Parts: sequence; C-alpha cells; structure tokens
Amino acid sequence: MESRLDRLEAVQAMLLGIGQISTGCTDITEFVAAVHRALGRIMYAANFYVALSDRDENTVRFVYYVDERDPAPDPEEKLRLASPEQSPTAWVIMNRRHLVMTGDESARHEVDGHAWGRGTRAEQWMGCPLLDHQHQALGAIVLQSYSRAHTYSEEDQALFALIANHVSNALQGMQSVDRLERAVQERTALLAHEVAERRRAEAVQHALYEIANLSASAVDAEMLSSNLHNIISELIVAENFLIALYHPETNEFSIPYFVDQKHAEAPVKRFAYGVGMSSYVLDSKQACLHDAASYARLVAERSMGQPLGSVEIASWMGAPMLVHDQPYGVIIVQSYDPAIVYNEADLELLAFMASHVAVAIARMQADRAVRLAKARLEQQNSALSTALTALRDAQSELVRQEKLASLGRLVAGVAHEINTPLGICVTATSHLVQELKLTREELAAGAMTEDSLEQFFDIIDQSLRIMTTNTQRAAALVRSFKQVAVDQSSDDIRSFNMKTYLDEVLLSLQPRLKGRPVKVEVDCPDDLVLESFPGAVSQIVTNLVINSLVHGYTREQAGVIRIAVRLDGGQVCFDYRDDGAGMDQETLGKLFDPFFTTRRGQGGSGLGAHIVYNLVTGPLGGSVKVDSAPGAGLHYLLRFPQSRKQAGAL
Repeated sequence: MESRLDRLEAVQAMLLGIGQISTGCTDITEFVAAVHRALGRIMYAANFYVALSDRDENTVRFVYYVDERDPAPDPEEKLRLASPEQSPTAWVIMNRRHLVMTGDESARHEVDGHAWGRGTRAEQWMGCPLLDHQHQALGAIVLQSYSRAHTYSEEDQALFALIANHVSNALQGMQSVDRLERAVQERTALLAHEVAERRRAEAVQHALYEIANLSASAVDAEMLSSNLHNIISELIVAENFLIALYHPETNEFSIPYFVDQKHAEAPVKRFAYGVGMSSYVLDSKQACLHDAASYARLVAERSMGQPLGSVEIASWMGAPMLVHDQPYGVIIVQSYDPAIVYNEADLELLAFMASHVAVAIARMQADRAVRLAKARLEQQNSALSTALTALRDAQSELVRQEKLASLGRLVAGVAHEINTPLGICVTATSHLVQELKLTREELAAGAMTEDSLEQFFDIIDQSLRIMTTNTQRAAALVRSFKQVAVDQSSDDIRSFNMKTYLDEVLLSLQPRLKGRPVKVEVDCPDDLVLESFPGAVSQIVTNLVINSLVHGYTREQAGVIRIAVRLDGGQVCFDYRDDGAGMDQETLGKLFDPFFTTRRGQGGSGLGAHIVYNLVTGPLGGSVKVDSAPGAGLHYLLRFPQSRKQAGAL
C-alpha cells in the first residue's frame, strides 16, 4: 500500500511538473524529453517516442525518439502518414484510440510478410493518441518493451493514458505558441524581404531614371559610359567595368570606356568581331556568368578566340545590349577578388540594365540620325523651295500666256466676225454713192421724174437700214469684246448682272460657235447681280465652252451646252453640262492637272480646266465638282459666293 501511495504521489508530481514544464519551455523536443525523464520514474520507459501529425499535409514527424534497438529518425523530417493497416502509430492517430498489443498480436497483423509498422518487433507495445480540445489527433505517444520481464499492467496503461491527456493539453498550447512564433518569424522575414526588394526596386528604378536622363542629355558614348558605370556601381560591385560598342558597318568593336584594377588602359581600342569575350557574349545573345574555373575552361577551349586582357579572374559576367535582336554592344563586369563572386541575381540585374542601356544608345543614335537627316532635309527643302518658286513663276507665266493667247484668239475671231457687217456697210455705201451720181446726172439733164425720185428715195432708205443694222451689229461685237477683254485682263471686283454678262461673253464667243451645230442654252435669273470678279467668270465660261468644242464634239457633231445659274443662300450655283464625248475615270482624275490634255498638238494646251479650277477656288472663293463618263458628256458644278466683299476677299 505504501508503495502504491508513493507511486500515486510520483504521478501527481509528474502531472504538476508537466504543466510547469510546458509553461516555461518553448521547445517541444525539450518538453517531451522532460516528460520522458519523469515517466521513467513511475514505469519502464527505455523505449519511448512521440509522433506529431499534420492533417493538412497528411504527414507525421517524430519529434522525440529513444529506442534500444532502432535508430532515431530525423526530428525535422516530415514523413508521409501510413495507413492504419500499415502502422500501429498510424492506427492510433487515425482512430484516435489507445492501443496495447503483444509481440504475437503484432505478428498476426503481418500481410504478405510485411510487418505491422517499422523497426524491431516489441514484446509489448502501448500507444495513446494526443488529442486537442476538438478531439482531433495531434499525434501519438508510445512506450514499448523488448523484454518479457518488462510489461505494462492495466494500471500502467491507465496512468499512461492520463499522462497522454496532460501531454496533449500541454502540446496544444505549445504548438499554438510555436505556430504564432513561426508566423511572426515568417512574417518578419517576409517583411524584411519585401523591404529589401522594395529598396532594390527603388534603386533599380532610380538607375533607369538616370539612364533615361543620360540618353536624353549625353552627347557622346564616353559621357554615357562614365555615368553608367557610376549608376551600376551603386547596385553591384563593379570595380572592373567595360563597355564595348558594336559597329555593324565595319563588323568591329570599339572600347569607349574601360576601368580595371590591373590595367590602366584597355589592351586594344578597336578590334574585329569574333575576338574576346565581347564577341562570345554577342554570339550567344544572352547574359553569361562564369567563375574562375569555367572562365579558365573557356580560355583553354579557345571558345572566345583570342582572349583580350587578364584571364586571372575570380568572377565574370557580361550582358549583350540588344534592341529587337539588333546588337549595340556588350557590358562586362569582372572581379579579381575571390571574396567578390557574382550570382544569378547580379547577372539578371546586369542584363536588365544592359537592355535599357541598349535602348538609350539606340535613342541617341536615332536622335543623331534624325538631326543629320533634318539638316539634309532642310538643305533639300531649300533647294526644292527655290525650284518650286521657279516652277510657280514659270507656271504663272504660262497661265498668263495662255490667257493672252485666249484673248488673242478672241480678238482674231471678233475681227473676222466684224468684217462681215462692215463689208456690207461698205457695199451699201458704194451702191448709195453710185445711185446719187446717177440721180444728179438725171437731174442735170432735166430728165428727173417723180417716179425716178421716189425710186432714189427708196434706195437711200434701204441702204441706210442696211448700214444701220450692220453698224449696230459691229458695235455690239466691239462692245462685248471690249468688256470681256477688259475684265479678263483686270483683277478688280465690280457689280454686274450675271444674265447680261453671260450673254456678252457668249456673244464674244460667236466666232468660235459659228458654223458649228452646237447650241448654247442659258437659264439664269434676269435680276441676279454679283459683286465679284467678272474677269474670272468670263474666263471660266470661255474655257468651259472652248474645252467642250475642242474635246467634246467633232467638227460636224451636233450638241447642246446647257448653262444653269441659280442662287442658294448667298451662294451662286453654276451648273454647266454638255452632251459630248465625256471621259473615263482615269482621265477625269487628271482633269485639273496643269498641262494635261488629250489633244496635244491639236489645239489643247492642258491649262483650260486647270485655270478654271484655280479661278473658282482662288478669286471666286468657291469649289468645283466634276462628273463624267464615256459618251455621257461632262458636268461641272461650281459654287461660289454671290458677294466677294462680304466673303472677305478685300
């Protein structure tokens, strides 16, 4: 009885100790070791282990393992949790029940020669689940004996289950604290990493900003390279730094910038492509990182051709400067100090910087090319401007000559037309003089009769009517010609009646229309008054009619030219149509081009329609639309202001 009381006191002390140990202990392995020592004072505990499970990962970890025969597994290693049929530990965890078995009972669980669980078979095995407050398994606590002299009674089993319950409570609290500490540590590490990455990103962003400024302000490669070295040195150790620029026109490299601890100057200032590490990097089109061994191997294999400079390096990296696979050069950083060894992060940063430097160099070269092209373009523009001025002067002179030629043809036609009425007047005058002479002779002879006198008066009356009619006709021709000629040679604005003016222009064109079976019909309000350039109007009508006669009709072909004029809200709509030959769309597209004509050498100058377009869009301030098709004639629609003074011509 006394021995039993001592054991109960020991158990009570152990349970109290478990609580105290869990309160002051932060390491689970240390806590389980203390439980093992206390357990050994109340029962046989030479072989003892604790397995903790992770339900989310379906793994188990043996945080504490003491065994007389089997080696202890790694307490940090997570093992896949076996099925209950494969392991008694898994059976306890999965079923959340305690298990006690002898060696014979364990042997009966063998399947196809495979033991139930790993390790040496025990004479007696006792395991209890470690459960949390929600009765979920935290793991298992196990005692086992390899000797028949040491077995566990029912009292031992009950005490072990009680101890397992207290251990579960303690472990649950410790795991909560452990998880919290781990979460804090992980979060702290994550924040530290984020801060470092943010600082690094800010440094890289600042470096890129500086590179962008350099590309916008640097005037030569040496200045860009020197400042670039300072920028990269703030991100990585770059005491040995080289920039090689590639020149595709000569297939060579030049060294605009070189800083090295062993060499004051670059071994060469310019070398052919295919030599050295610059060519090696540009061939691969990707950043390269080498330590001393791999670099020495490249030298031995002659992979770089002939090496340039020192080959006794500790660490080396180079990055190509490419823009859309177009090479601009290479950036190289190397170290002679074994303590300074570059890694993949440094290489990635160098490659990133090299790509942006390539863009900066490309931008500088493009700006330089743009400036040179702009200078050449300005020279060409000056020459073209001079040529254009000369061309415009020549064109203006040709247009003026064409207008004068048109006026000359008008003069010839009017002169020919006036010859007829003047000839009739001369004939009538001669006839009248002859009759007067005969009458005088008859009067002197005293043979004058009343009938002869009446006959003489009739001859005088008839002759005077003929002379009056023909002189009036000649005067009208001269008057219309005078007005049209004055208007065509003048650029003044005046008020004129559109209908009357059209009649005068068409009257001056009668010599060209005479003998042609082509009629001109005019539909224009009698009271339409324009305040514009009459010379432009007369030139337009003249050119349109002449063009129709020359290009639209053959000499014997009959036709009708219709001119309709109306007023539409302050705009004059001038509609001109003929029913002549018309033209196809290709010819129509060139209608207003200067010197374009389909009758070269047959009376066509190629300026008629061009002058019409310039007069409508220039002095008259209007627009021209034209439509035609083969066999459908030609249709012009002109729109221009009724008053050029109100439209701001003056």
